[in-house]
Amino acid sequence: MWSYIYKKFVIDFPKITLSLILVLISISFYNAKNFNLDASSDALLLEGDKDLKYLREINERYGSKEFLVLTYSPVSSFTEKETILNLQLLKSKIEKLTWVDSVITVIDVPLLKSTDENLMDRIKNYKTLAYPEIDRKRGFEEIINSPIYKNYVISEDGKTSGIVVYLKKDERLNEYVKIKDKYYNQSIDQGLSRDQKKSYKIFLKEYEEYKNLYNLRNHQNITEIRDVINKYGENAKIHLGGIPMIADDMMSFIKSDIIVFGIGVFVFIILTLWFIFKNIKWVIMPLAGCATSVIIMIGLLGLIGWKVTVISSNFIALMLILNMAMNIHLTVRFLQLKKEYPEINKGDAVLESSKKMMLPILYTVLTTICAFLSLILSGIKPIIDFGWMMTLGLIVSFLVTFLLLPSLLNIFSSENEIKIKDTEKSFITSTLGSIAKKSNVLLFGSTFIIIISSIVGISKLKVENSFINYFDKETEIYKGMKKIDEDLGGTTPLNIILKFPVKDNKNENDDEFSEWEEDNDNNEEKSKYWFTRDKMDKILKVHDYLDSLPEIGKVLSFGSILRVAEDLNKKKLQSLEIAVLYSKIPNEIKKEIVSPYISVEKDEARISVRIKDSLENLRRNELIEKINNELNTELGLEKNEYKLSGVLILFNNLLQSLFKSQILTLGIVMVGIFGMFFILFRNLTLSFIGVVPNFIAAFFILGIIGLMNIPLDMMTITIAAITIGIAVDNSIHYIYRFKEEFSKIRNYDRTLDKCHSTVGIAILNTSITIVFGFSILVLSNFIPTIYFGIFTGIAMLLAMISVLTLLPKLLIIYKPFGKDNKELT
Repeated sequence: MWSYIYKKFVIDFPKITLSLILVLISISFYNAKNFNLDASSDALLLEGDKDLKYLREINERYGSKEFLVLTYSPVSSFTEKETILNLQLLKSKIEKLTWVDSVITVIDVPLLKSTDENLMDRIKNYKTLAYPEIDRKRGFEEIINSPIYKNYVISEDGKTSGIVVYLKKDERLNEYVKIKDKYYNQSIDQGLSRDQKKSYKIFLKEYEEYKNLYNLRNHQNITEIRDVINKYGENAKIHLGGIPMIADDMMSFIKSDIIVFGIGVFVFIILTLWFIFKNIKWVIMPLAGCATSVIIMIGLLGLIGWKVTVISSNFIALMLILNMAMNIHLTVRFLQLKKEYPEINKGDAVLESSKKMMLPILYTVLTTICAFLSLILSGIKPIIDFGWMMTLGLIVSFLVTFLLLPSLLNIFSSENEIKIKDTEKSFITSTLGSIAKKSNVLLFGSTFIIIISSIVGISKLKVENSFINYFDKETEIYKGMKKIDEDLGGTTPLNIILKFPVKDNKNENDDEFSEWEEDNDNNEEKSKYWFTRDKMDKILKVHDYLDSLPEIGKVLSFGSILRVAEDLNKKKLQSLEIAVLYSKIPNEIKKEIVSPYISVEKDEARISVRIKDSLENLRRNELIEKINNELNTELGLEKNEYKLSGVLILFNNLLQSLFKSQILTLGIVMVGIFGMFFILFRNLTLSFIGVVPNFIAAFFILGIIGLMNIPLDMMTITIAAITIGIAVDNSIHYIYRFKEEFSKIRNYDRTLDKCHSTVGIAILNTSITIVFGFSILVLSNFIPTIYFGIFTGIAMLLAMISVLTLLPKLLIIYKPFGKDNKELT
């Protein structure tokens, strides 16, 4: 039935099919205007992560703001009047930007040692480096040795200053995030009613529209501050850093990658088609199929509202590569039929080619879809979306291949179309075929070495989220992060929240507060007895422990302020003195250096640390576990007396979750593909033979990654599953053709020769296209994308060699199609 319908629409009336596709292309172009990108950090977080919820609570409690960081390295010293003036001018210019809330620089640091007044007077009447009458050398010496500001606003060598630019809070976006979390939590805990689901859908559309507006404004803001930096960069070397800048640059990288990958793969496909067919007509027709698939897919993404992230930025390249493989197989099959049977008319040749190739290509699409669908188990939205995106893309590519390409073949090919490159004299396929037939020791010896190497390499695999190493060393992101990491105390933030039991207030040694305890409940009164020596010693103990860890850069806590006060007071402060000091500190100073580290109301203290992200041997998961364990075992804190939070925790959760899910899904992909082979060939032995070469190739790539000591990250961790899904396509085509030819030849060696000179050439051509297509990804600014391209390309090359050597060898050994007809030999 399907054959009749297909013949009527595609073979008999190809122009109608072509017209309908052109209408679909027009609709896709219209919807492409809604095609959007997303580079925000929350796009790379686990949905429903409890640590994310806790971090947002902590940020709300301690007044966290979004900020940019400028590293400022002047030509002359910070004690020079000219440097101070330039810094003041730069600060003034930045403060005038409408989206800036406040700016903190080295010239805003309170100088408490610059006079000989008593402590309280120094705090009330503090001065800064910007004051004309200040002793700048003395003031600068104080800053560079300050427990608070050293390696924070000034580098240890005194040559680089950090300028912190706090952004005005976007209350509307903050409210949107709260509503989104509320909907999500309810959907998990209680479920949503029909009306709530409808409201949630409307809300998500509104939320995404506002995020697009927010991203556009952020881009404009980054452009504005870069213009300011350029004007004031003559007398100083300035680098820009911070999450808003990274998000904006990532957006630029995604746009660049999409364009570069698309054009690069497109050009390579043209060259490959010309190399294969040596005829412009046979270049244009498959190319038109690839372009159509991508255009329709972009239109669908715009219609559905799926955003492209850094994870899925290579989807166009992947679609072109995979679609090209389908088109090459179908085109080569058509030309081979015309060559073998010159008397057949082109309509019948197109129909016969489509019938012969539809089932194997369908199964190759299904196996590849199985691999990409495995990504939906990751729990990470952009990776899930990438899985669904490629699934939809493969379906679109399959439909376009069997609707558009046959229509074009029917319209533009000639009746006597028999020109095709002589494939029977391919040196590569004939050599691989000879190895399969004769070189048992070489073939099985190499396979054994590969398997052993894979096992050793896989045992060395590790997952790591080195964010700074995701970018090329020439990018502004890398330079800024590296400078902040080395000179200004590290990049990735981590919070340690210390929790003090309420009952401790009644058990402190400092009994001068006992008379206040029963009458004062409000936060202001509570602060009078909250600052006990026992709490301070606990904060200092944890502070010093964290400061001793080589992976940690700057450590800031209330202990930093306490040490400054004790240094000024020339003695250790007791509880009453600390409480009095707290009450006397001016609000503007308290807001900046006390409130972010103490919550009297919640009986908590926050210790903020930053990790030196550029350390080569940094193992983030091990560091988190070490801190969690040693706070208990080494410092004697109970497990319920502290909790870790921060971006470091969130990205580590993401990677650990992804690692576990991909190990699980790798097994699911293997079982799923094995099941598809069994359904297609109805033979257990044949199913085993079909999957083994590809599994070996995929595992060998993981082994290479392990042996090269390259950590798995959010992209490279998916290589094995995706490689199996794509590489197994060759096995399907080869076995399907081998079965067809063996039924006529009835001899395994001669069938091998026939397959290597026909479908083997198609496999070689498509594999080379795929390998070099993936190599285009090395042009990315995003290092994980480069690794993904390189290792997937290598895996595809190994899979191709394996399919043309090990696979036929196993067919010859196990003879799944029956015994040879000896009379033919």
